[in-house]
Amino acid sequence: MKIGILTSPNQWFIPYAEQLSKQIKDSEILFDHTKIEGFDILFILSYHKIIPENLLQKNRHNIVVHASDLPKGKGWAPMFWQILEGKKDIPFTMFEAGKGIDDGDIYMKKTLHLDGFELNQELREKQAQFIIKMCLDFLDNYEKYKTPKSQKGKETFYSKRTAKDSQLDIDKTIREQFNLLRIVDNEEYPAFFEIEGHRYILKIEKAKNENR
Repeated sequence: MKIGILTSPNQWFIPYAEQLSKQIKDSEILFDHTKIEGFDILFILSYHKIIPENLLQKNRHNIVVHASDLPKGKGWAPMFWQILEGKKDIPFTMFEAGKGIDDGDIYMKKTLHLDGFELNQELREKQAQFIIKMCLDFLDNYEKYKTPKSQKGKETFYSKRTAKDSQLDIDKTIREQFNLLRIVDNEEYPAFFEIEGHRYILKIEKAKNENR
């Protein structure tokens, strides 16, 4: 089969797209949907542009992996929103890309189990490795998964997270805000708080000599 992997340029998932490609013989990595020439399977992973329907129709399968129990949790940063909700078991849904937002038919669902202490980079690593595992599972068991099923249930949506969502509440404890500290990016959108018109940046990392 002809396999493509489409991801956005200059962003966090690229090393993992390369890792996945190395495990799939003769696969191709794309960074621009206008370059689609027709694939048996196109994995669309962490790609942030809308792909016109006429380009999707060139492929037999256009597969997206989304970190929520679709149709619940459509939209942006679903894993991070669920961590903020206090969840440790994060459902991932593999589905066929459609016309709407995360509304395609479903191929499979799997659950990622977190320990509740991972920080941003660890979360990204676990998320990416789980996505890779699901993609390889689809290929290895194609006859089992190739026919998707329609989504059922009430849909919900998560909004896009921005830098302002990393703001801490100075009147709350660290324990109360620990899940927010877990998901902030120390460089791109670090945790911060404001007091008397002054803003302060906080960065978080695990102690190197931590023993647990």
